[in-house]
Amino acid sequence: MFRDILAISGAQGQFPIVQNMTVTEGGIANLTCRVEHNDNTSLQWSNPAQQTLFFGDKKALRDNRIELVRATSQELTISISEVTLADEGMYTCSLFTMPVKTAKAFLTVLGVPKKPEINGLTKPLLEGDQITLTCVTSGSKPAADVRWFKNEKEVKGAKEVNASGKTFTVKSSLQLLVNRHDDGVAYTCRVDHVSLTATHEETTQVLEVHYAPYVEIKHSIPAPLEGQYLKLECVPHGNPSPDPVLWTKDGGELPDLDRVIVEGRELTFMSLNKTDNGTYRCEATNHLGTSQAEYKLVVKDAPTTSSPSTASPAPTLPDNTGPLDSKDLNSAVTGNRDPNALPGPPDHALIGGIVAVVVFATLCLIIVLGRYLARHKGTYLTNEAKGADDAPDADTAIINADGNHAHAEEKKEYFI
Repeated sequence: MFRDILAISGAQGQFPIVQNMTVTEGGIANLTCRVEHNDNTSLQWSNPAQQTLFFGDKKALRDNRIELVRATSQELTISISEVTLADEGMYTCSLFTMPVKTAKAFLTVLGVPKKPEINGLTKPLLEGDQITLTCVTSGSKPAADVRWFKNEKEVKGAKEVNASGKTFTVKSSLQLLVNRHDDGVAYTCRVDHVSLTATHEETTQVLEVHYAPYVEIKHSIPAPLEGQYLKLECVPHGNPSPDPVLWTKDGGELPDLDRVIVEGRELTFMSLNKTDNGTYRCEATNHLGTSQAEYKLVVKDAPTTSSPSTASPAPTLPDNTGPLDSKDLNSAVTGNRDPNALPGPPDHALIGGIVAVVVFATLCLIIVLGRYLARHKGTYLTNEAKGADDAPDADTAIINADGNHAHAEEKKEYFI
């Protein structure tokens, strides 16, 4: 209920005070007339046809919708229930003085728009069809606002307004060229109006579009290797749904192997090998057409891992009877390996053997050197002592020692 204040009064004296009112069709209108000063003069309400509704507390018109709310010397309030558009107009409150004083209040009745209807839709549609959707709502006063929504996004339609008595009929049209992407799309016609303060009226239609299938193949691994598990899934899109699908290999039937399993739309290889290489095709069909997709399978070798050897093979010499040249010797030492190849891991057994030989040779050298030094020291001491036995002094001893060199070989000491 809406009210616009309209007061008609004089600076001093008895003048009725009323208010304009707006009410929604089917609602209740309360009409109130007041005076500031009254000397027991009666108040009266009249309808737009100048029919008296109430004179004081006395009902004058037989209409069950009209009732008395309050009647005093300073106020007369009546109510009209189940208001219709025919109740709209100018209502008059009269104060019976000399002369009679009056005040007028206008009652505005809002026409509520009916639930909208969408016309022009047939089910199912075919891809490429051109249709016109029309949304119609009637009974609004003033004219309602009609809007279109594609799912939740607003789209613009062509609006048309026609008057019908006191109310209006509003139409809005939407032209569509449907395709497969419109399948399942919801088109909603929404009506907004001043009488719909808490909500709005709307109607929704969902498009059903039939179209030929198209197919795609999804694979579980990007680069298949021997021994791996691989699953190919055929994903068809179409309406009606193209089911079942047909799998082929290189234009023929699939090999009958235990490790190749077809289950519904899936083709599964339990353990790949190179005999599986080929072009696999998935085909799907409905009453509007056929579509196919291909997957080229190329199985690659699985990577191998080798463990390092614990000992290097012994080098072998070339099988010939001639003298070895530097090339043959190098080939024998390197074990006929490619000289450009990268060196392998170190041979710990060989290194240990080399170290042992070096230590042994060093010990032998020390022993021989020690025996040699000890032998020469003994010879010197013996000759020096022999010359000193009979000599009176050191010089004579040396001369005597030199003179006995001829017999030195007979008295040499040998160390074994």
